[in-house]
Amino acid sequence: MQLRYSFRVYPSTGQRAALAKAFGCVRVVYNDALRARETARSEGAPFPKTGDLSKTLITAAKNTPERAWLGEVSAVVLQQSLRDLDAAYRNFFDGLKGKRPRMGAPRFKSKRDNRQSVRFTANARWSITTGGRLRLPKIGDLKVRWSRTLPSVPSTVTVVKDSAGRYFASFVVETGPQEVLPETTPEVGIDLGLGHFAVLSDGTKIDSPRFLRRAEKHLKKAQRALARKEKGSSNRNKARIKVARAHAKVADARREFHHLLSTKLIRENQAVAVEDLAVKGLARTRLAKSVHDAGWSAFVTMLEYKAARYGRTFVKIGRFEPTSQVCSQCGVKDGPKPLHVRVWTCAACGAVLDRDVNAAVNVAKAAGLAVSACGAQVRPERVPAPRSEAGTHPTPKPLTAR
Repeated sequence: MQLRYSFRVYPSTGQRAALAKAFGCVRVVYNDALRARETARSEGAPFPKTGDLSKTLITAAKNTPERAWLGEVSAVVLQQSLRDLDAAYRNFFDGLKGKRPRMGAPRFKSKRDNRQSVRFTANARWSITTGGRLRLPKIGDLKVRWSRTLPSVPSTVTVVKDSAGRYFASFVVETGPQEVLPETTPEVGIDLGLGHFAVLSDGTKIDSPRFLRRAEKHLKKAQRALARKEKGSSNRNKARIKVARAHAKVADARREFHHLLSTKLIRENQAVAVEDLAVKGLARTRLAKSVHDAGWSAFVTMLEYKAARYGRTFVKIGRFEPTSQVCSQCGVKDGPKPLHVRVWTCAACGAVLDRDVNAAVNVAKAAGLAVSACGAQVRPERVPAPRSEAGTHPTPKPLTAR
């Protein structure tokens, strides 16, 4: 499978100017190609092919005074921008045909976009020097902070500038069967939530770090400072970068937490089962901030690709499975319960069940895993409902959940 390895790069002042020029040229070629295709569509003309667009918008345009500066950057990145537009159209049409989730039509890129990127393929003859620097054509040798070793020779590299003004080099590498881990016995079901980020079917509860909630005071202060600055001023741009860096710090901490936990679960268990949560629906409720702070979708995506990478089994059960209504001991469905009910007694067998652990065991059983409730919390003391799970509404009301 293909993986991306990202590393922080530190370009010099001249290299930043060269990268900015490459970002601009790639953006112009992309917008010119998109405009040509939209014009052809509106006029009923045949859809322009990539080869024709390359001859017109790159080769011929370099000989004109208006686009002569296209020759100052590598031709490979300009060709790659046309391939990126092809991929955007292909994904859009595949979404209309039902082959993949729907997504919008390609849109014009703006120089004011917070994220800029440029991609170098093998044809660009980029390389990694013996000194550990990234050599890019017409840009120079970039200083890279290598945090780990690449498992194989990368095929492409993408240089990205994010909203916080940081630069990253993203390498695409191929991984082989040598990374498959030896088989192990444990199998686990995972119940994701807000009071606890994850509850495992063996009774383990993993607290939610709540990175956004913990950083809210600092974020509000930076956002207020940004709101007081005059639009278009250099001070406003400095304040914007401070806000972006504060948000990037929160996102980086959350991503690291997801990576560490997902890797630990995949390495220690032969099979992992999770529930397919309706994150988009939950994000429209009063729990929206807490749901986005948890980042369930990113975590589940990490579990899925790491299971495929290391030879583990990953199962995702349907979102309508009544995991919180069924007794994991006798299998009797006891009906929906409000969110403030964290411990309940089965009316059929009399077992006292922890709501989250019971749901995790049912997730594992629904996935067909050989998981029992051994080691899970049995007959725990009654505890009040966590305030964070009740949301941020001033007058919370009991909700009926599965």
